[in-house]
Amino acid sequence: MGSLSDFLELELLDHVLGNGAYTPPSIYIALGTGADDTGLTGEPSGNNYARKAHASWNTAASRAITNNGVITFNQASGPWGTITHYAIFDTLSGGNMLGWGALNTSKSIVAGNTPSIADQEISISFSTGGFSNYLANELLDHVFGNGAYTSPTIYVALSTANPTDDGSGIAEPSGNNYARKAHASWDVAAAGATENTGVITFNTPSGSWGLIAYAALFDAATLGNMLMYATATPNQTPDNGDTVQYADGALDISLD
Repeated sequence: MGSLSDFLELELLDHVLGNGAYTPPSIYIALGTGADDTGLTGEPSGNNYARKAHASWNTAASRAITNNGVITFNQASGPWGTITHYAIFDTLSGGNMLGWGALNTSKSIVAGNTPSIADQEISISFSTGGFSNYLANELLDHVFGNGAYTSPTIYVALSTANPTDDGSGIAEPSGNNYARKAHASWDVAAAGATENTGVITFNTPSGSWGLIAYAALFDAATLGNMLMYATATPNQTPDNGDTVQYADGALDISLD
């Protein structure tokens, strides 16, 4: 299973939270002898090697997206080495790596070989936790050209239970003057994370809201789609007359 690059994680955090729209690029597939979240190593040079443009991707599901159709590279005119990994870039050469993964089988490329990647062999996925299933699928489709995702108005919700990736576990307070709080200002993402810019202050409780153990971001004041979630540290039990708030920088959102 392939992963998002560090570069793309930051771009998507900023895209969702309104710090700069990410425009889907043309997608190019590269080959190499190694890769991790920071980049591709051992990309061949010469011998008729070139990255391959690929525009067809299956609709994202279960937090992952796969290539639709075989990806066939140029016929090698000389050795390319033992290819073990693929990477996805936004340009034909240089550019930014968007994702990467290991091939199902290593390929020792010599003159006369025409390498290919099988249908659905590339699979780029979001790790579990932090981002909801809904948002993971929406963003993958956005990046790979299957549908645009526009940054929504962000509402912060509180929960007494773990929302889980599918949002089914969320337990928001009911009554006692509880309401989600809109918040539009977030720090520019760095090192895989961002946090709230400015204080987030909720309504004053008129009674107990229960033991708040989690916070979540939604795209609507009520109902809507859960986008992200995080633990609340330390847990608090807001009650009648309390001030309920996140201090500047206290609500951390990360994407690993």
